Amino acid sequence: MLTGRVNAPDLTTAYGWLNTDRDWSIKDLRGKIVLLDFWTFGCINCQHIVPDLKRLEEEFADVLVVIGVHSAKFDAEKQSETIKQAIRKFGIEHPVVNDADYKLWDQYGIKAWPTIVLIDPNGKVVGQHAGESVYDTVHPYIQRLKGEFKESLNYEPVRFHVEHSESTILSFPSKLISDNEGNIYLSDSGHNRVLKLNQQGKILEIIGSGEQGFNNGGYADSTFYEPHGLVLLDDTLYIADAKNNAIRKVDLKHRMVTTAAGTGELEYYFLDEKDSEPVNSNSPWDLLIHGQNMFIASAGNHQVLRMDLETGKIYRFAGSGREALTDGHLLEAAFNQPSGLAISGDVLFVADAEASAIRSINLSTGIVRTPLGRGLFDFGDVDGDVDDALLQHCVGVEIIDSDVYIADTYNGKVKVLDLSRKRIHTLAKGLHEPNDLIFLNGKLWVTSTNSHQLFKIDLNTGEKEEVIVG
Repeated sequence: MLTGRVNAPDLTTAYGWLNTDRDWSIKDLRGKIVLLDFWTFGCINCQHIVPDLKRLEEEFADVLVVIGVHSAKFDAEKQSETIKQAIRKFGIEHPVVNDADYKLWDQYGIKAWPTIVLIDPNGKVVGQHAGESVYDTVHPYIQRLKGEFKESLNYEPVRFHVEHSESTILSFPSKLISDNEGNIYLSDSGHNRVLKLNQQGKILEIIGSGEQGFNNGGYADSTFYEPHGLVLLDDTLYIADAKNNAIRKVDLKHRMVTTAAGTGELEYYFLDEKDSEPVNSNSPWDLLIHGQNMFIASAGNHQVLRMDLETGKIYRFAGSGREALTDGHLLEAAFNQPSGLAISGDVLFVADAEASAIRSINLSTGIVRTPLGRGLFDFGDVDGDVDDALLQHCVGVEIIDSDVYIADTYNGKVKVLDLSRKRIHTLAKGLHEPNDLIFLNGKLWVTSTNSHQLFKIDLNTGEKEEVIVG
């Protein structure tokens, strides 16, 4: 018999519930199989299991209830409004409790993100599982519980008041680049499409139908799943199709989308596994071309990959696959969800989001260093000398002259790292999760992802001017 032995602690919180019009207790859910998902929204592995949870919710709609327990890592993730934006961004359709003080995390004995906890229809804990592969792990246990409790199960689906995003022209815009004519390509990630804009914000082209999917074809028929990083090579646009774990290729002359690499599946490589063998990207977040190589910030497995543009094959380049802040030679070094790329000479700069760090990779020597950042749990909002400065989950970088401009995402700011003086200062603030920045015609263009806006920033004053897209 697969019954639990320990009463599940009740789902009480001082910080409220989201994606529902009421609070819920374990007692309210008696007769249901309950799956708790302990997550924090910046964690890429937490994002990876969202499709598994949706698949379980659909398959066991009559007996299963999924409750998200958001136990934040970063300070910015503790705010109910930012959690609400993440719920909308990821299309979560179950209630989420804000566990900002880690009360439920501690009561359930959680040690890592993500962790799921299975509770039987009598309100007893059956067990927990940390990490990904949630569907394959949990499915047989739900099947067994459904059989063993078939006489006492409540088969009436629970209806939740799910919050949906308001309709906006942009939806969670993320990465952007410019072409030789000064036009801008922008990943409209929440709408699963890429836009081509002029500098006044007029939409010139729409690449993708807007539906979530993984289809090739013409602009109106092709589909993406949360596109992010972009890069141009002559008449070809490459797209980091993050949640499809793929690199897509757009023929701009013939207006056709194909898949350059990736099957949609998640793959992981550690230490020297598949060194010098072709691999696939895992939640690719940004792209950058240098010479005959395209570098890929592979956020999902904490690595930087390299695509040989002549063969189209992807290889490991930097990062052991461990999530850590470790310098050293390419595969000995370790990254923490790399999410942004920029280059100066032969030095590749990386926004290493989960460590709130800026990393550098010398392409000539193969050495990885950390100009700014201390570790996975060292974050904040402090300017000044790099030894004292702190960022909070930075995901975008741009180089202007010898300065590194940073999308300090969870602080809602643009910051500037002066490499020669080893100091950092704030240029602009009041943004909502800025994701990327580019230098164009004397201005810094920045996406304000959670406010669904695009801004131009004056490099001298830090003043923001919104680019109205339409």
